[in-house]
Amino acid sequence: MTPTALQTAVRAVGRFYKVVIVMLIQFLVGGIVSICNITIHALVMTLVVRVARASGTKKRSHPSLRLIATMIATVSVLMAAHVLEVFVWSLAYAIVDAAPAGTDLVYFAFVNYATLGYGDVIPVEGWRLLGPITAMNGALLFGWSTAVIFQVLQKTMMIGYDTAATE
Repeated sequence: MTPTALQTAVRAVGRFYKVVIVMLIQFLVGGIVSICNITIHALVMTLVVRVARASGTKKRSHPSLRLIATMIATVSVLMAAHVLEVFVWSLAYAIVDAAPAGTDLVYFAFVNYATLGYGDVIPVEGWRLLGPITAMNGALLFGWSTAVIFQVLQKTMMIGYDTAATE
Protein backbone atom coordinates (compact mmCIF):
# COMPACT_ATOMS: atom_id res chain seq x y z
CA MET A 1 0.00 0.00 0.00
CA THR A 2 1.17 3.47 -0.71
CA PRO A 3 1.36 5.91 2.20
CA THR A 4 -1.65 7.78 0.81
CA ALA A 5 -3.81 4.66 0.72
CA LEU A 6 -2.68 3.76 4.24
CA GLN A 7 -3.52 7.23 5.50
CA THR A 8 -6.93 7.04 3.85
CA ALA A 9 -7.60 3.67 5.49
CA VAL A 10 -6.55 4.99 8.91
CA ARG A 11 -8.84 8.01 8.52
CA ALA A 12 -11.74 5.76 7.51
CA VAL A 13 -11.23 3.55 10.56
CA GLY A 14 -10.99 6.65 12.75
CA ARG A 15 -14.30 8.00 11.36
CA PHE A 16 -15.92 4.61 11.88
CA TYR A 17 -14.87 4.50 15.53
CA LYS A 18 -16.07 8.07 16.05
CA VAL A 19 -19.50 7.14 14.65
CA VAL A 20 -19.66 4.06 16.87
CA ILE A 21 -18.67 6.05 19.98
CA VAL A 22 -21.28 8.75 19.26
CA MET A 23 -23.92 6.06 18.73
CA LEU A 24 -23.00 4.25 21.96
CA ILE A 25 -23.18 7.51 23.93
CA GLN A 26 -26.67 8.13 22.55
CA PHE A 27 -27.76 4.62 23.52
CA LEU A 28 -26.28 5.09 26.99
CA VAL A 29 -28.06 8.41 27.57
CA GLY A 30 -31.30 7.06 26.09
CA GLY A 31 -31.04 3.93 28.22
CA ILE A 32 -30.49 5.91 31.41
CA VAL A 33 -33.46 8.19 30.72
CA SER A 34 -35.60 5.20 29.75
CA ILE A 35 -34.73 3.42 33.01
CA CYS A 36 -35.63 6.58 34.96
CA ASN A 37 -39.00 6.69 33.20
CA ILE A 38 -39.61 2.98 33.69
CA THR A 39 -38.93 3.48 37.40
CA ILE A 40 -41.39 6.38 37.56
CA HIS A 41 -43.96 4.31 35.69
CA ALA A 42 -43.47 1.26 37.92
CA LEU A 43 -43.97 3.36 41.05
CA VAL A 44 -47.13 4.97 39.65
CA MET A 45 -48.46 1.62 38.42
CA THR A 46 -47.94 0.07 41.84
CA LEU A 47 -49.81 2.96 43.44
CA VAL A 48 -52.68 2.78 40.94
CA VAL A 49 -53.14 -0.98 41.34
CA ARG A 50 -52.97 -0.80 45.15
CA VAL A 51 -55.51 2.04 45.34
CA ALA A 52 -57.81 0.27 42.88
CA ARG A 53 -57.62 -2.94 44.91
CA ALA A 54 -58.20 -1.12 48.20
CA SER A 55 -61.21 0.76 46.85
CA GLY A 56 -62.65 -2.47 45.53
CA THR A 57 -62.70 -4.15 48.94
CA LYS A 58 -65.29 -1.73 50.34
CA LYS A 59 -68.94 -2.41 49.68
CA ARG A 60 -70.59 0.52 47.99
CA SER A 61 -73.83 1.10 46.19
CA HIS A 62 -73.92 2.43 42.64
CA PRO A 63 -71.30 0.23 40.97
CA SER A 64 -71.54 2.29 37.78
CA LEU A 65 -70.57 5.48 39.59
CA ARG A 66 -67.72 3.67 41.29
CA LEU A 67 -66.52 2.39 37.92
CA ILE A 68 -66.63 5.89 36.42
CA ALA A 69 -64.79 7.43 39.37
CA THR A 70 -62.18 4.67 39.38
CA MET A 71 -61.51 4.98 35.66
CA ILE A 72 -61.30 8.79 35.76
CA ALA A 73 -58.84 8.62 38.64
CA THR A 74 -56.78 5.84 37.04
CA VAL A 75 -56.48 7.49 33.64
CA SER A 76 -55.77 10.92 35.19
CA VAL A 77 -52.94 9.55 37.33
CA LEU A 78 -51.45 7.66 34.39
CA MET A 79 -51.63 10.76 32.17
CA ALA A 80 -49.84 12.74 34.87
CA ALA A 81 -47.14 10.05 34.96
CA HIS A 82 -46.68 10.30 31.19
CA VAL A 83 -46.39 14.09 31.41
CA LEU A 84 -43.73 13.70 34.11
CA GLU A 85 -41.86 11.23 31.89
CA VAL A 86 -41.96 13.71 28.99
CA PHE A 87 -40.45 16.34 31.30
CA VAL A 88 -37.66 13.88 32.15
CA TRP A 89 -36.92 13.52 28.42
CA SER A 90 -36.99 17.29 27.91
CA LEU A 91 -34.54 17.70 30.80
CA ALA A 92 -32.24 15.12 29.18
CA TYR A 93 -32.47 16.97 25.85
CA ALA A 94 -31.49 20.19 27.65
CA ILE A 95 -28.55 18.57 29.43
CA VAL A 96 -27.02 17.15 26.24
CA ASP A 97 -28.13 19.98 23.89
CA ALA A 98 -29.99 17.53 21.67
CA ALA A 99 -32.10 20.12 19.87
CA PRO A 100 -31.26 23.33 18.04
CA ALA A 101 -31.04 26.50 20.14
CA GLY A 102 -34.43 28.07 20.87
CA THR A 103 -36.36 24.80 20.55
CA ASP A 104 -39.28 24.22 22.91
CA LEU A 105 -37.85 21.08 24.50
CA VAL A 106 -41.08 20.00 26.20
CA TYR A 107 -42.90 20.16 22.86
CA PHE A 108 -40.04 18.30 21.18
CA ALA A 109 -40.11 15.62 23.89
CA PHE A 110 -43.91 15.27 23.62
CA VAL A 111 -43.74 14.84 19.84
CA ASN A 112 -41.10 12.13 20.18
CA TYR A 113 -42.62 10.40 23.23
CA ALA A 114 -46.07 10.22 21.67
CA THR A 115 -44.55 9.05 18.36
CA LEU A 116 -46.22 11.88 16.43
CA GLY A 117 -43.13 12.58 14.36
CA TYR A 118 -44.13 16.00 13.03
CA GLY A 119 -40.60 16.60 11.82
CA ASP A 120 -40.71 20.35 12.46
CA VAL A 121 -37.84 20.06 14.95
CA ILE A 122 -34.87 17.88 14.09
CA PRO A 123 -32.27 16.92 16.69
CA VAL A 124 -28.71 18.08 16.27
CA GLU A 125 -26.40 15.76 14.36
CA GLY A 126 -24.82 13.97 17.34
CA TRP A 127 -28.12 13.19 19.09
CA ARG A 128 -30.44 11.91 16.34
CA LEU A 129 -30.94 8.51 17.96
CA LEU A 130 -32.55 10.06 21.06
CA GLY A 131 -35.76 10.72 19.10
CA PRO A 132 -36.40 7.07 18.21
CA ILE A 133 -35.30 5.95 21.68
CA THR A 134 -37.78 8.41 23.20
CA ALA A 135 -40.51 7.10 20.88
CA MET A 136 -39.74 3.51 21.80
CA ASN A 137 -39.87 4.39 25.50
CA GLY A 138 -43.17 6.22 25.07
CA ALA A 139 -44.78 3.42 23.05
CA LEU A 140 -43.81 0.81 25.64
CA LEU A 141 -45.03 2.91 28.56
CA PHE A 142 -48.32 3.75 26.79
CA GLY A 143 -48.84 0.03 26.21
CA TRP A 144 -48.12 -0.69 29.85
CA SER A 145 -50.63 1.98 30.90
CA THR A 146 -53.24 0.49 28.59
CA ALA A 147 -52.75 -2.92 30.17
CA VAL A 148 -53.16 -1.49 33.68
CA ILE A 149 -56.25 0.52 32.67
CA PHE A 150 -57.78 -2.66 31.30
CA GLN A 151 -56.91 -4.59 34.48
CA VAL A 152 -58.38 -1.89 36.74
CA LEU A 153 -61.51 -1.74 34.56
CA GLN A 154 -61.90 -5.50 34.64
CA LYS A 155 -61.38 -5.77 38.42
CA THR A 156 -63.69 -2.84 39.17
CA MET A 157 -66.42 -4.28 36.98
CA MET A 158 -66.12 -7.73 38.59
CA ILE A 159 -66.31 -6.21 42.07
CA GLY A 160 -69.26 -4.04 41.01
CA TYR A 161 -71.19 -7.01 39.63
CA ASP A 162 -70.34 -9.17 42.65
CA THR A 163 -71.52 -6.41 45.00
CA ALA A 164 -74.68 -5.79 42.97
CA ALA A 165 -75.47 -9.53 42.92
CA THR A 166 -75.17 -9.92 46.69
CA GLU A 167 -77.39 -6.92 47.49
